[in-house]
Amino acid sequence: MNKDKVPRPERLSQLVGQPVEAIVTPALVVDLDAMERNLTRMAEFAKKHNVRLRPHAKTHKSAVIAKLQMQAGAVGMCVQTLAEAEALAQRGVTDIFITNQIVSPAKLLRAVAVAQLLTQTNGKLAITVDSALGVTRLAQAQVQAGGPRCVIDVLVEIDVGHNRCGVAPGEAALTLARQISLFDGLHFAGLHAYNGRTQHTRTAQGRRDAVSVAVQDAVYTRQLIEDAGIKVDLITGAGTGSFMLEAASGVYGELQPGSYLFMDVDYAKNERDAAQPNFEQALFVKTQVISVRPELAGGHAVCDAGHKSHAVESGLPLVHPLGAGMGDDYALEYFKSADEHGMLRAAGSATRLPALGQMLWLIPGHCDPTVHLHDFMIGVRGGLLHGTVERILRVDARGAVA
Repeated sequence: MNKDKVPRPERLSQLVGQPVEAIVTPALVVDLDAMERNLTRMAEFAKKHNVRLRPHAKTHKSAVIAKLQMQAGAVGMCVQTLAEAEALAQRGVTDIFITNQIVSPAKLLRAVAVAQLLTQTNGKLAITVDSALGVTRLAQAQVQAGGPRCVIDVLVEIDVGHNRCGVAPGEAALTLARQISLFDGLHFAGLHAYNGRTQHTRTAQGRRDAVSVAVQDAVYTRQLIEDAGIKVDLITGAGTGSFMLEAASGVYGELQPGSYLFMDVDYAKNERDAAQPNFEQALFVKTQVISVRPELAGGHAVCDAGHKSHAVESGLPLVHPLGAGMGDDYALEYFKSADEHGMLRAAGSATRLPALGQMLWLIPGHCDPTVHLHDFMIGVRGGLLHGTVERILRVDARGAVA
Protein backbone atom coordinates (compact mmCIF):
# COMPACT_ATOMS: atom_id res chain seq x y z
CA MET A 1 0.00 0.00 0.00
CA ASN A 2 1.19 3.49 -0.83
CA LYS A 3 1.05 5.12 2.59
CA ASP A 4 1.05 8.60 1.02
CA LYS A 5 -2.48 7.90 -0.21
CA VAL A 6 -3.85 7.18 3.26
CA PRO A 7 -5.89 10.26 4.33
CA ARG A 8 -4.35 10.66 7.76
CA PRO A 9 -5.18 13.90 9.61
CA GLU A 10 -1.58 15.12 9.56
CA ARG A 11 -1.36 14.61 5.80
CA LEU A 12 -4.69 16.27 5.14
CA SER A 13 -3.67 19.24 7.30
CA GLN A 14 -0.86 19.89 4.83
CA LEU A 15 -3.54 20.75 2.27
CA VAL A 16 -4.61 23.86 4.19
CA GLY A 17 -3.61 26.90 2.15
CA GLN A 18 -3.18 24.85 -1.00
CA PRO A 19 -5.25 25.31 -4.19
CA VAL A 20 -8.08 22.89 -4.93
CA GLU A 21 -5.87 21.22 -7.56
CA ALA A 22 -3.83 19.76 -4.69
CA ILE A 23 -6.75 17.66 -3.38
CA VAL A 24 -6.15 13.99 -4.13
CA THR A 25 -9.20 12.16 -5.50
CA PRO A 26 -11.68 10.86 -4.63
CA ALA A 27 -12.37 13.37 -1.87
CA LEU A 28 -15.40 14.86 -0.16
CA VAL A 29 -15.28 18.63 -0.50
CA VAL A 30 -17.40 21.35 1.11
CA ASP A 31 -17.81 24.71 -0.59
CA LEU A 32 -17.57 26.75 2.61
CA ASP A 33 -18.98 29.91 1.04
CA ALA A 34 -22.12 28.10 -0.15
CA MET A 35 -22.48 26.17 3.11
CA GLU A 36 -22.30 29.35 5.18
CA ARG A 37 -24.87 31.07 2.99
CA ASN A 38 -27.20 28.11 3.48
CA LEU A 39 -26.58 28.15 7.23
CA THR A 40 -27.31 31.89 7.45
CA ARG A 41 -30.46 31.73 5.31
CA MET A 42 -32.00 29.01 7.46
CA ALA A 43 -31.10 30.77 10.70
CA GLU A 44 -32.62 34.01 9.40
CA PHE A 45 -35.77 32.17 8.30
CA ALA A 46 -36.27 30.65 11.75
CA LYS A 47 -35.71 33.98 13.47
CA LYS A 48 -38.10 35.79 11.14
CA HIS A 49 -40.85 33.22 11.73
CA ASN A 50 -40.24 33.02 15.49
CA VAL A 51 -39.59 29.27 15.56
CA ARG A 52 -36.74 27.38 17.17
CA LEU A 53 -34.20 25.82 14.83
CA ARG A 54 -32.72 22.44 15.74
CA PRO A 55 -30.84 21.17 12.67
CA HIS A 56 -30.29 17.48 12.13
CA ALA A 57 -26.63 16.65 12.65
CA LYS A 58 -26.92 13.32 10.83
CA THR A 59 -26.31 15.38 7.69
CA HIS A 60 -22.77 16.44 8.60
CA LYS A 61 -21.89 14.38 11.72
CA SER A 62 -19.45 17.12 12.68
CA ALA A 63 -19.16 18.84 16.06
CA VAL A 64 -17.47 21.83 14.43
CA ILE A 65 -20.36 22.37 12.03
CA ALA A 66 -22.90 21.77 14.81
CA LYS A 67 -21.29 24.55 16.83
CA LEU A 68 -21.37 26.87 13.81
CA GLN A 69 -25.09 26.24 13.50
CA MET A 70 -25.66 26.92 17.18
CA GLN A 71 -23.58 30.10 17.03
CA ALA A 72 -25.90 31.23 14.23
CA GLY A 73 -28.96 30.73 16.43
CA ALA A 74 -29.84 27.03 16.52
CA VAL A 75 -31.01 25.90 19.97
CA GLY A 76 -29.31 22.52 19.66
CA MET A 77 -28.90 19.52 17.43
CA CYS A 78 -30.98 16.53 16.40
CA VAL A 79 -29.30 13.16 15.97
CA GLN A 80 -30.68 9.85 14.81
CA THR A 81 -28.52 7.47 16.82
CA LEU A 82 -27.25 7.25 20.37
CA ALA A 83 -23.69 6.95 19.08
CA GLU A 84 -24.10 10.24 17.21
CA ALA A 85 -25.26 11.84 20.47
CA GLU A 86 -22.21 10.46 22.28
CA ALA A 87 -19.81 11.69 19.59
CA LEU A 88 -21.20 15.23 19.64
CA ALA A 89 -21.62 15.44 23.43
CA GLN A 90 -18.01 14.39 23.97
CA ARG A 91 -16.93 17.23 21.67
CA GLY A 92 -18.84 20.01 23.37
CA VAL A 93 -22.28 20.07 21.74
CA THR A 94 -24.55 20.75 24.71
CA ASP A 95 -28.20 20.35 23.61
CA ILE A 96 -29.05 17.12 21.82
CA PHE A 97 -32.33 15.50 20.79
CA ILE A 98 -32.31 11.84 19.75
CA THR A 99 -35.17 11.69 17.24
CA ASN A 100 -35.40 7.91 17.35
CA GLN A 101 -36.59 5.05 19.53
CA ILE A 102 -34.28 3.24 21.95
CA VAL A 103 -35.53 0.20 23.85
CA SER A 104 -32.26 -1.67 24.56
CA PRO A 105 -31.46 -1.51 28.30
CA ALA A 106 -27.73 -1.33 27.57
CA LYS A 107 -28.17 1.57 25.15
CA LEU A 108 -30.52 3.38 27.51
CA LEU A 109 -27.83 3.24 30.19
CA ARG A 110 -25.54 4.97 27.69
CA ALA A 111 -28.26 7.54 27.01
CA VAL A 112 -28.46 8.33 30.72
CA ALA A 113 -24.68 8.77 30.76
CA VAL A 114 -24.96 11.26 27.88
CA ALA A 115 -27.68 13.14 29.76
CA GLN A 116 -25.48 13.33 32.86
CA LEU A 117 -22.53 14.56 30.79
CA LEU A 118 -24.63 17.29 29.17
CA THR A 119 -25.99 18.40 32.55
CA GLN A 120 -22.43 19.13 33.69
CA THR A 121 -22.24 21.86 31.04
CA ASN A 122 -25.79 23.16 31.61
CA GLY A 123 -26.94 21.20 28.58
CA LYS A 124 -29.66 18.63 28.20
CA LEU A 125 -30.72 15.48 26.39
CA ALA A 126 -34.10 14.75 24.83
CA ILE A 127 -35.35 11.51 23.35
CA THR A 128 -38.47 10.24 21.61
CA VAL A 129 -40.63 7.30 22.66
CA ASP A 130 -43.49 5.43 21.03
CA SER A 131 -44.00 2.60 23.53
CA ALA A 132 -44.63 1.99 27.21
CA LEU A 133 -41.61 -0.30 27.20
CA GLY A 134 -39.38 2.53 26.01
CA VAL A 135 -40.58 4.80 28.83
CA THR A 136 -40.25 2.16 31.53
CA ARG A 137 -36.79 1.05 30.48
CA LEU A 138 -35.54 4.63 30.30
CA ALA A 139 -36.73 5.22 33.87
CA GLN A 140 -35.15 1.93 34.96
CA ALA A 141 -31.86 2.94 33.36
CA GLN A 142 -31.84 6.10 35.43
CA VAL A 143 -32.32 4.05 38.61
CA GLN A 144 -29.60 1.63 37.57
CA ALA A 145 -27.26 4.59 36.97
CA GLY A 146 -27.77 5.77 40.55
CA GLY A 147 -31.06 7.57 40.39
CA PRO A 148 -32.33 10.52 38.36
CA ARG A 149 -29.40 12.90 38.84
CA CYS A 150 -30.69 14.82 35.83
CA VAL A 151 -34.01 15.19 34.08
CA ILE A 152 -34.35 13.83 30.55
CA ASP A 153 -36.84 15.45 28.19
CA VAL A 154 -39.08 12.82 26.59
CA LEU A 155 -41.22 13.53 23.55
CA VAL A 156 -43.94 11.22 22.29
CA GLU A 157 -43.58 10.49 18.60
CA ILE A 158 -46.84 10.46 16.68
CA ASP A 159 -47.12 9.00 13.20
CA VAL A 160 -48.25 11.89 10.99
CA GLY A 161 -47.92 10.06 7.68
CA HIS A 162 -44.44 8.57 7.51
CA ASN A 163 -45.67 5.12 8.58
CA ARG A 164 -42.40 4.30 10.30
CA CYS A 165 -42.06 4.86 14.05
CA GLY A 166 -44.61 6.60 16.24
CA VAL A 167 -48.01 5.95 17.76
CA ALA A 168 -51.31 6.93 16.23
CA PRO A 169 -52.35 10.52 16.99
CA GLY A 170 -54.76 10.80 19.89
CA GLU A 171 -55.34 8.41 22.79
CA ALA A 172 -52.17 6.36 22.37
CA ALA A 173 -50.07 9.52 22.70
CA LEU A 174 -52.03 10.61 25.75
CA THR A 175 -51.39 7.25 27.42
CA LEU A 176 -47.63 7.67 26.95
CA ALA A 177 -47.67 11.28 28.14
CA ARG A 178 -49.37 10.14 31.35
CA GLN A 179 -46.82 7.38 31.84
CA ILE A 180 -43.86 9.73 31.34
CA SER A 181 -45.31 12.11 33.93
CA LEU A 182 -45.16 9.38 36.59
CA PHE A 183 -41.35 9.39 36.76
CA ASP A 184 -39.38 12.09 38.56
CA GLY A 185 -36.40 11.83 36.22
CA LEU A 186 -38.45 12.20 33.05
CA HIS A 187 -40.14 15.31 31.73
CA PHE A 188 -42.85 15.08 29.12
CA ALA A 189 -41.58 17.75 26.74
CA GLY A 190 -44.06 17.55 23.88
CA LEU A 191 -44.74 15.83 20.59
CA HIS A 192 -42.41 14.73 17.83
CA ALA A 193 -44.40 14.98 14.58
CA TYR A 194 -42.05 14.39 11.66
CA ASN A 195 -43.03 13.06 8.24
CA GLY A 196 -40.00 12.00 6.22
CA ARG A 197 -42.07 11.15 3.16
CA THR A 198 -43.15 14.76 2.83
CA GLN A 199 -39.56 15.92 2.37
CA HIS A 200 -39.24 14.20 -0.99
CA THR A 201 -42.76 14.73 -2.31
CA ARG A 202 -41.90 16.42 -5.59
CA THR A 203 -44.72 18.93 -5.98
CA ALA A 204 -45.13 21.93 -3.71
CA GLN A 205 -48.88 21.26 -3.50
CA GLY A 206 -48.26 17.65 -2.51
CA ARG A 207 -46.07 18.79 0.35
CA ARG A 208 -48.65 21.36 1.44
CA ASP A 209 -51.35 18.67 1.51
CA ALA A 210 -49.19 16.29 3.55
CA VAL A 211 -48.19 18.94 6.09
CA SER A 212 -51.83 19.97 6.46
CA VAL A 213 -52.65 16.44 7.62
CA ALA A 214 -49.67 16.42 10.00
CA VAL A 215 -50.76 19.74 11.50
CA GLN A 216 -54.29 18.48 12.07
CA ASP A 217 -52.99 15.33 13.77
CA ALA A 218 -50.64 17.35 15.97
CA VAL A 219 -53.32 19.86 17.00
CA TYR A 220 -55.81 17.11 17.82
CA THR A 221 -53.27 15.21 19.92
CA ARG A 222 -52.08 18.31 21.75
CA GLN A 223 -55.64 19.27 22.64
CA LEU A 224 -56.41 15.80 23.93
CA ILE A 225 -53.34 15.77 26.16
CA GLU A 226 -53.86 19.28 27.49
CA ASP A 227 -57.54 18.54 28.19
CA ALA A 228 -56.19 15.80 30.47
CA GLY A 229 -54.23 18.40 32.42
CA ILE A 230 -50.78 17.71 30.92
CA LYS A 231 -48.99 20.64 29.30
CA VAL A 232 -47.56 20.13 25.81
CA ASP A 233 -44.52 22.38 25.74
CA LEU A 234 -43.54 21.84 22.13
CA ILE A 235 -44.44 20.30 18.80
CA THR A 236 -41.30 19.63 16.78
CA GLY A 237 -40.61 18.19 13.35
CA ALA A 238 -40.16 19.31 9.73
CA GLY A 239 -37.30 18.82 7.30
CA THR A 240 -35.58 20.52 4.39
CA GLY A 241 -38.44 19.82 2.01
CA SER A 242 -41.27 21.17 4.15
CA PHE A 243 -40.00 23.36 7.02
CA MET A 244 -41.52 26.53 5.61
CA LEU A 245 -44.96 24.92 5.83
CA GLU A 246 -44.62 23.76 9.43
CA ALA A 247 -43.32 27.22 10.34
CA ALA A 248 -46.32 28.89 8.69
CA SER A 249 -48.77 26.61 10.53
CA GLY A 250 -48.28 28.33 13.87
CA VAL A 251 -48.42 24.86 15.46
CA TYR A 252 -44.82 23.72 15.18
CA GLY A 253 -42.50 25.52 17.57
CA GLU A 254 -39.30 23.88 16.34
CA LEU A 255 -37.87 22.88 12.95
CA GLN A 256 -35.48 19.97 12.31
CA PRO A 257 -34.07 20.39 8.77
CA GLY A 258 -30.64 18.96 8.03
CA SER A 259 -29.88 18.61 4.33
CA TYR A 260 -30.39 22.34 3.63
CA LEU A 261 -26.78 22.84 4.73
CA PHE A 262 -25.34 20.83 1.81
CA MET A 263 -28.26 19.94 -0.50
CA ASP A 264 -28.04 17.08 -3.00
CA VAL A 265 -29.47 15.74 -6.25
CA ASP A 266 -32.57 14.30 -4.63
CA TYR A 267 -33.65 17.56 -3.00
CA ALA A 268 -32.90 19.44 -6.22
CA LYS A 269 -35.67 17.40 -7.88
CA ASN A 270 -38.32 18.98 -5.63
CA GLU A 271 -40.45 21.75 -7.02
CA ARG A 272 -39.36 24.77 -5.01
CA ASP A 273 -41.89 26.36 -2.70
CA ALA A 274 -42.03 30.15 -3.06
CA ALA A 275 -41.57 30.57 0.69
CA GLN A 276 -38.37 28.50 0.79
CA PRO A 277 -34.99 30.25 0.93
CA ASN A 278 -32.68 29.52 -1.97
CA PHE A 279 -30.25 26.86 -0.79
CA GLU A 280 -27.16 26.03 -2.84
CA GLN A 281 -25.30 22.81 -3.54
CA ALA A 282 -22.39 22.87 -1.11
CA LEU A 283 -21.19 19.24 -0.95
CA PHE A 284 -19.18 17.67 -3.75
CA VAL A 285 -17.05 14.64 -4.50
CA LYS A 286 -13.93 15.63 -6.37
CA THR A 287 -12.95 12.91 -8.81
CA GLN A 288 -10.49 12.32 -11.64
CA VAL A 289 -10.91 10.66 -15.03
CA ILE A 290 -8.70 7.56 -14.93
CA SER A 291 -9.68 5.90 -18.23
CA VAL A 292 -11.21 6.98 -21.55
CA ARG A 293 -12.67 4.41 -23.95
CA PRO A 294 -13.95 6.15 -27.12
CA GLU A 295 -13.52 2.99 -29.17
CA LEU A 296 -16.33 1.16 -27.37
CA ALA A 297 -19.92 1.42 -28.53
CA GLY A 298 -21.17 4.85 -27.52
CA GLY A 299 -17.85 5.63 -25.85
CA HIS A 300 -17.35 6.20 -22.15
CA ALA A 301 -14.92 7.48 -19.56
CA VAL A 302 -14.23 6.19 -16.06
CA CYS A 303 -13.63 8.27 -12.92
CA ASP A 304 -12.23 7.11 -9.58
CA ALA A 305 -15.35 7.84 -7.48
CA GLY A 306 -17.63 4.83 -7.19
CA HIS A 307 -20.27 4.16 -4.59
CA LYS A 308 -17.67 3.77 -1.85
CA SER A 309 -17.27 7.54 -2.27
CA HIS A 310 -20.91 8.60 -2.54
CA ALA A 311 -24.28 7.09 -1.67
CA VAL A 312 -26.46 5.90 -4.55
CA GLU A 313 -29.65 4.69 -2.82
CA SER A 314 -31.42 7.93 -3.77
CA GLY A 315 -29.95 8.03 -7.26
CA LEU A 316 -26.65 8.54 -9.02
CA PRO A 317 -24.68 11.76 -8.72
CA LEU A 318 -24.73 14.60 -11.21
CA VAL A 319 -21.57 15.85 -12.88
CA HIS A 320 -21.25 19.55 -12.07
CA PRO A 321 -20.87 21.61 -15.28
CA LEU A 322 -17.53 23.05 -14.23
CA GLY A 323 -14.27 22.98 -16.11
CA ALA A 324 -12.40 24.61 -18.93
CA GLY A 325 -14.11 24.38 -22.30
CA MET A 326 -17.39 22.95 -21.06
CA GLY A 327 -20.09 24.11 -23.44
CA ASP A 328 -23.03 22.76 -25.41
CA ASP A 329 -20.88 19.98 -26.83
CA TYR A 330 -19.54 18.99 -23.43
CA ALA A 331 -21.94 17.60 -20.86
CA LEU A 332 -21.48 14.40 -18.93
CA GLU A 333 -23.77 11.83 -17.38
CA TYR A 334 -22.72 9.56 -14.55
CA PHE A 335 -24.64 6.47 -15.65
CA LYS A 336 -23.22 3.54 -13.69
CA SER A 337 -21.46 3.08 -10.36
CA ALA A 338 -19.16 0.32 -9.12
CA ASP A 339 -17.18 0.11 -5.89
CA GLU A 340 -14.31 2.38 -6.97
CA HIS A 341 -15.34 3.33 -10.51
CA GLY A 342 -17.88 5.72 -11.99
CA MET A 343 -18.93 5.38 -15.61
CA LEU A 344 -19.38 8.60 -17.58
CA ARG A 345 -20.79 9.29 -21.05
CA ALA A 346 -21.65 12.29 -23.14
CA ALA A 347 -25.13 13.54 -22.26
CA GLY A 348 -27.90 14.99 -24.40
CA SER A 349 -26.54 16.55 -27.58
CA ALA A 350 -23.00 16.59 -26.23
CA THR A 351 -20.34 14.75 -28.20
CA ARG A 352 -17.11 14.97 -26.23
CA LEU A 353 -15.72 12.76 -23.52
CA PRO A 354 -13.46 14.23 -20.82
CA ALA A 355 -9.71 14.04 -21.18
CA LEU A 356 -7.69 11.45 -19.32
CA GLY A 357 -6.64 12.95 -15.98
CA GLN A 358 -9.32 15.65 -15.99
CA MET A 359 -10.74 16.65 -12.61
CA LEU A 360 -14.53 16.61 -12.22
CA TRP A 361 -16.98 17.48 -9.44
CA LEU A 362 -19.92 15.25 -8.54
CA ILE A 363 -23.06 16.35 -6.71
CA PRO A 364 -24.10 13.37 -4.54
CA GLY A 365 -27.55 11.84 -4.86
CA HIS A 366 -28.01 11.89 -1.07
CA CYS A 367 -25.80 14.01 1.17
CA ASP A 368 -26.28 12.29 4.56
CA PRO A 369 -25.01 8.79 3.76
CA THR A 370 -22.34 10.25 1.46
CA VAL A 371 -20.80 12.10 4.42
CA HIS A 372 -21.00 8.87 6.43
CA LEU A 373 -18.58 7.23 3.96
CA HIS A 374 -15.76 9.68 4.74
CA ASP A 375 -13.50 10.39 7.70
CA PHE A 376 -12.98 14.01 6.70
CA MET A 377 -14.50 16.76 4.60
CA ILE A 378 -12.17 19.23 2.91
CA GLY A 379 -13.43 22.80 3.28
CA VAL A 380 -12.67 25.05 0.30
CA ARG A 381 -12.99 28.84 0.22
CA GLY A 382 -13.30 30.79 -3.03
CA GLY A 383 -15.04 28.26 -5.25
CA LEU A 384 -14.33 24.86 -6.72
CA LEU A 385 -12.30 26.08 -9.68
CA HIS A 386 -9.95 28.63 -8.15
CA GLY A 387 -10.50 28.20 -4.42
CA THR A 388 -8.13 27.35 -1.60
CA VAL A 389 -8.34 24.68 1.08
CA GLU A 390 -9.19 26.51 4.31
CA ARG A 391 -9.90 23.76 6.84
CA ILE A 392 -10.27 20.02 7.33
CA LEU A 393 -13.57 19.01 8.92
CA ARG A 394 -13.55 15.71 10.80
CA VAL A 395 -16.65 13.55 10.43
CA ASP A 396 -16.78 12.91 14.17
CA ALA A 397 -19.76 10.54 14.09
CA ARG A 398 -18.67 8.44 11.15
CA GLY A 399 -19.67 4.84 11.87
CA ALA A 400 -21.85 5.99 14.79
CA VAL A 401 -24.81 3.78 13.96
CA ALA A 402 -25.51 2.25 17.38
